[in-house]
Parts: sequence; C-alpha cells; structure tokens
Amino acid sequence: MSVPADPGHLDRLRDASGHGLSPLWSQFVEHVGTEGLADLNRRNHNLQRQVRDNGVTYNVYADASGQQRPWALDLFPMLLGTSDWAQIEAGVLQRAKLLNAMMADLYGPRELVQRALLPAALVQGHPGYLRAMQGVTPVGGTWLHIVAFDLAHGPDGRWWVIGQRTQAPSGLGYLLENRIAVARQFPKAFSAMKVQRLASSYRALMDGIKSMAPEGEDARIALLTPGPYNETYFEHAYLARYLGLTLVEGNDLTVRDQRLYLKTLKGLEPVHALIKRVDDEWLDPLELRADSALGIPGLLQVLRAGNLLLANAPGSAPLESSALLGFLPAISRHMLGEELSLPSLPTWWCGEDAALREVLPLLKDGVIKPTYPSSGLDTAIGQSLNPRELDEWAGRMVRHPDDYTVQAWLPLSQTPTWTGDRLLPRSSLLRVFALADGPQSWRVLPGGLVRLAPRGQLMASMQRGGSSADCWVDTGGEVDTTSLLQSAPSTLALAHHKRPVTSRAAENLFWLGRYTERAENGVRLARIALDHLGGEEPSSRALLGWLSAIAVENALVLPDVPAAEQSVRVFARALMAGLSPDPGSPLHGSSFSVGFNLHALRQAATQVRDRLSPEHWNLIEHADAEFASDCMAMAADAEYATTEAMAALQNASERLAAITGAQTDRMVRDSGWRLLSVGRHIERLITLSRALRLALEHHSLDDPSGFEAVVALFDSTITFHAMYQQRRDMVALVDLLVMDRDNPRSLAWVVQTLRARLAKLSQSATPQDAVLAQGLPDPDAWVLTELSGWERHKDGQRTHSALQALLDDCEAAAADLSDEITRLHFSHADQRRQSLGA
Repeated sequence: MSVPADPGHLDRLRDASGHGLSPLWSQFVEHVGTEGLADLNRRNHNLQRQVRDNGVTYNVYADASGQQRPWALDLFPMLLGTSDWAQIEAGVLQRAKLLNAMMADLYGPRELVQRALLPAALVQGHPGYLRAMQGVTPVGGTWLHIVAFDLAHGPDGRWWVIGQRTQAPSGLGYLLENRIAVARQFPKAFSAMKVQRLASSYRALMDGIKSMAPEGEDARIALLTPGPYNETYFEHAYLARYLGLTLVEGNDLTVRDQRLYLKTLKGLEPVHALIKRVDDEWLDPLELRADSALGIPGLLQVLRAGNLLLANAPGSAPLESSALLGFLPAISRHMLGEELSLPSLPTWWCGEDAALREVLPLLKDGVIKPTYPSSGLDTAIGQSLNPRELDEWAGRMVRHPDDYTVQAWLPLSQTPTWTGDRLLPRSSLLRVFALADGPQSWRVLPGGLVRLAPRGQLMASMQRGGSSADCWVDTGGEVDTTSLLQSAPSTLALAHHKRPVTSRAAENLFWLGRYTERAENGVRLARIALDHLGGEEPSSRALLGWLSAIAVENALVLPDVPAAEQSVRVFARALMAGLSPDPGSPLHGSSFSVGFNLHALRQAATQVRDRLSPEHWNLIEHADAEFASDCMAMAADAEYATTEAMAALQNASERLAAITGAQTDRMVRDSGWRLLSVGRHIERLITLSRALRLALEHHSLDDPSGFEAVVALFDSTITFHAMYQQRRDMVALVDLLVMDRDNPRSLAWVVQTLRARLAKLSQSATPQDAVLAQGLPDPDAWVLTELSGWERHKDGQRTHSALQALLDDCEAAAADLSDEITRLHFSHADQRRQSLGA
C-alpha cells in the first residue's frame, strides 16, 4: 500500500529501522482506524470538492493557458513532533530578530558593510536596496512584521534554512485554508493528536500591528493587493475576510498632507496600517518605479513622516538574496552574540573570488541560483546537468560572478501522499512564518505551508506544478483555543463602524449588477427570438420586425445581418453565432454577446471577490465556463442546432436566476449592494423601455404572438394571464408592464426601486444621491387612461404618443443617472463633496 522513500532521502512515514511506522504516523493511523483508511478515496474526493467549492485558486506561470486553476492540496498532512518543532521555533525566532536588526543597520549606520561582515555589492549593489529609506525609522521600531523561512529536513534529521522571504511573503492564507480542509477529513485524529491551532498567532499579529500603529487600538488596517490577476489573489481576499481587513489596490488609496487615505463612497477616510502583498519596487511611482500602476504616489513620504505602519517596511529585498545565507553565521555572532541555532545550507556567493574558485569544481553537487531574484536568471540543479551544460554554467559564472550564488544540494525529506490506491513519497519543503506580536517581538505560527515536488522531480515549487499539504504540530500539552471570532473589548465600537466601500469596489459592484441584468435580458430575448423563429406557425412581419430591431439594439446580432423579415434562417443562424464569448470563435458575432456579458459579469465579480460568498462566486464562475463550453459544442455543428442553443440558454438562465438570488438574498445591504441594485435597475429600465418603444414602432402589439413576446420579455406571462386571461389590449398591458408597482418588471416598480435605493445611498454615501432621484420620472404622475390611449396617425396607423414619450423619458433618465453616478462616486469628478475623515 505504500512505497518507501527514494534512496538518500529521509522517510517521514517510517521509523529509523525503515520497517515500521514512525511514532507520529502510528498515532495518526490508530486514530483514523481501519475503516478510515479504507475510506481514503472518499475523503480525498471530499477534500478536492471543498477546494473547488471554496474557489481556492493559484495561477501557475508555467501554465500555458494562463488561467487560474484549483489549488493543489494533498490529503495527508506533514506531522511534526515536539522536538522537531522546538528546534524550528527557536531557530526561526532567532532569525527573525536577526533580520530585523540587519534591516535597521542597512538603512541606519551600515556597520555591517563598514566592518566587511556583508559585501557592499549585496547591499548598495542590490537592485532592491531602496536609498529612499535611508535614515527612516519605521513606526513601532519594527521593520519586519511577517517573515517566511523555507526549511528542508535532511537525511540526517537536521532542519536547514534554504531561503527566506521578507518583502511580501505568501502562504498565510493558503496554509489556513489547508488546515481547515484537511482537519475536516480527519477530525478524530486532529483532536486526539492535540494539534496546535493557528488562530492565536493571527490574533497576535493583528494585536501587534495595532499596538504599534499611530492610532493604536482604533487603527484602520488594510491589505494591499496587486489585484485579481496576481497568482495568489485568492489568499489576499481570504486573509482580508478572515482578519476583518479592507482589501485595497493601489488606486483605492491616495496621499494628502503626508497621510494615507482610502477613497470611499463617503469621501477620504484615513488608513493607519497597511499589510502589503506588493513587492517593494512597485509601491511608490514617485520615488521607485515610475511605471508602477500598483502603488500609491507619495507612500514613502507618509512613511518618513511616521504616519503609517507598513508591514513589512520597504527595502528588505537584499535580505531575500540566497547569497546572504553564507554571511549570516558571522553576522549573528556580531549582532546577537549567538551562534545560529538553525543552520543554513552551505552557500557561496560567486562575487567573492575565493568562493568562486572553491565552488566551481562542486557545481555537480550544488544548486545554482541567481543572487538577485528579480534578475530573471534561471535556477539550475547541478546533478540534472550534463558536462557540457555544467561548463556553460561555469563560463557564465566566471563572466558575471556577482550574479550567481551556489548552494549545496540537500535531498529533501519525503512525506507520504495519497494517489488513489497507495501512498507515494514526495519531496517536501516547509515554509514557516514569524509574526510580530509587538515591538521587537515575534511568535512562530505553529505549522506552516508544505510544498510538495511532483513525483520524480527535485524542486518543490508551486510555480513548477507542485502541490501543497497541511502541517500538524504536536503541542505536547494544551491546545490553544483562541478564536478570531471571540469577543473583544472593542466589539461594541466595531458594531457601530460600518465596513467602508471603496470607490473601486463600488464601481465593480455597480457593473456586476448591470452585467447580471444585461446577461439575463440577453438570454431571455435570445430564447424568445429562437422560439418564434423556429416555431411551427409562421410569425407575422410585425413580430419579425420587432425581433430584428430588439436583437440589434441588444447586440445579439450585428447590424449588417439581414433582418428576420428577409430571411428567418439566416437571421436565426446569426443570432446563434452571436452568443459566443470568444472573439476568435467562428460563432462569434458581437463584442456584447450573451457570452461576452457572462464573461464581463465574472470579471467584475473577480474584482470584488472578497465581498462574495464562495457559493455566489462559484455560480458566476460556472455560468461563464459552462456557457463558453456550450458554445464550443455548438461550433462543432455546422447547422448550429436550435435545440442545442436553447439548451445552452436554458442552463444559463437557471444559473443567472441563482446568481440573482444570491445578490438579492445573501449580500449585506450596504452602500456597495445598493449600487449593485441601482446598476441592475438602470439596465432593466433602459432595456424594457427601449423594447416596449420598439414594439410600438413596429406595431407588433397588434399581433397576438407579438403581444405575447413582449409580455414574455417582461417576464410577466404567468401574472398577465392570471389577471387578464386571454385579453390582449393596451389597458391591460400598460397596467401590468408600466403601472403595476407590485410587478418587479414594470417600469413603475423599477423607477420606485431606484428612487428608494438612491434615498438610502444619500444617507450612507453622499446627500447628492437624493438629488439624482429627482431626475427620474415620477410614477405618481402617470395616468393609466392617458398612457393606454392612442391617436390615429396620418398613414392610418394607431400611435401611442403619451406612452412613447414616457418610454423615451425613462430610457434617457436611466442613461443620465448612470453618467451622474459615475461622475459622483467612481471618477470623483465632483471634488466639492470630498472630505477628509477624522
């Protein structure tokens, strides 16, 4: 059932004899039980389903598709005993303290360089050394609040440091998701083995940041992300939600008077602490990279003024260089008066002539790494190179010695993984985190993120197709039961502090609503059109004219397609071709097709993913992916079968109904949600007003099938026939589709809802929103007899001038409202309303 570890690698599953299980794995198997071991495939299936359902993703650069894909998580955790963890914990705490002291020196007295304990080329010569930070003292006196260390377990049982991350370490969100997912599969073992929990460390980090931030306990903390296209965006949103932080991008923030502010619907609100997931060089386009669209102009000036705690402080890139590891033992003796308790792998920086000469003959047994990670140079494992390749590498190192560092090769310990029928060992690396819990004080998160190399490969890297595992640490005592959900002294104050809605989030929520409504309208209209175009009874010219006009208006077909009156077959084929979201597809007909709108809906949702439940996000993702797949299946059919198209539209309609339910019933009614609702109803008012106006122009309401088609587009067929049976006159139609304030598809209901949403926005966002409501038509002034009345036109046709005028007013008012909301809330064109929060 299990395969032993490869020769030369530590086997974490077996004991020293190599025949029995290790003590920890014996406990695990005992608590899982015989029945549990026989049930591993079901548990693994549940685990992978949970990862998919929670929307846990990671973008692999090596993936040619460039698409985010489900996070790879193995069923079995790595198990660590008390002795192993004691060694790791002591070593990591010592190193966190040392690296923080080094940062203070590098941007202060630079004693390490002056005493030649660290080569100047690895400091001032490093592209990540920020001269703009020279002389800066960070708020709270702590430079590094989150430090990650990559550890390897050697064949001799010793733990070795092979790398460290200080700029924007990733993994804190993924390891938390790993813990929750894996612990659910083995609840008995997790409890019985007294695995130390994680929440207290996250709480300590937040408490530590607040204790050092300028505003103390009342500090507003945000998490800065590069955005949804970053490979680890999922964990940015996950961490922000778990820690109760505002997730922000660079353009959500602005600097005024050497202070940092968040752009919200209410104006500018202060930010006192920022946890960054953006590398240093992108933080401030004024002083660092001028081409950065991820940072905040003037951010470094805010730091120098002491008005912001930034975790971590900028400028730590030199500490991430592999070359630094070789100098740390001497630096530790100098700065701490201590030997390093957790050793680094032997490391040679080739910029020193003696080190280069020493390491060149050893390349076959080493790992060649770039000295400066941002240089773009590759990493090579010596034993995977042939003699010619080794000579080529040696030549490059001789020509540019400063650019290369060589590290000794260490066979990684191998931990058991489940493949579906047996246990297979895979090489593993453990990333552990030191979190600052106060000034000059850190604690180690108990556990970490395990990265697993693909079977048969030497490197454990997520970017190279690796996977992950949880890490369980045996406490050897009591389990800490701290929870971030526990009440705190400031809970009452927090209850009165509403979550801010950033202008960027508000804009994306607004368009999330519009694209949801636009997709629903497109799907409903396409179904109505195909149903009438392919029906057994021939449709009237009036109905065909209306279908052609409304399809063009809603971008379901291109304007140059022959109208349905000219060729029903050609028009139907063009309509089905226009459903596709892919501009390169032979089916593609419009940049605003149903498929385009579903994809745009997903893109808007991606920008506000931290505000959506996993179920809501999954519905959106599946609606887009499934419709695209259905369109590809249709492309294989030269006849573009109507049956297949109708089935695809039916499936999309059901998904959109569920998405609408999630938006209506499962989102908090804050200002962001109100803008989402406003977006939906603006779109509904424009579409329905225009559709009814075109129906009047084409006189399709005079035809029974045309009358039914218009009622169906308003999604009111059942209600109409329940109220009016088989009557098809203008009084009945205007009463239900225009005047009825209980019908969510009537124009009066839409207008009164928009007015109500704007009134609420004026209380929570800006007073100007109430003024915007005045630009909408007033349903109280609408009179049924006037709107349903008609006059005889000179050509003999009946006209409904009062109703047509109202429909034109509704469409124009909705378009104007969209422009005004954009100006007021998204572009901040009206600077008079801007205020600075206290």
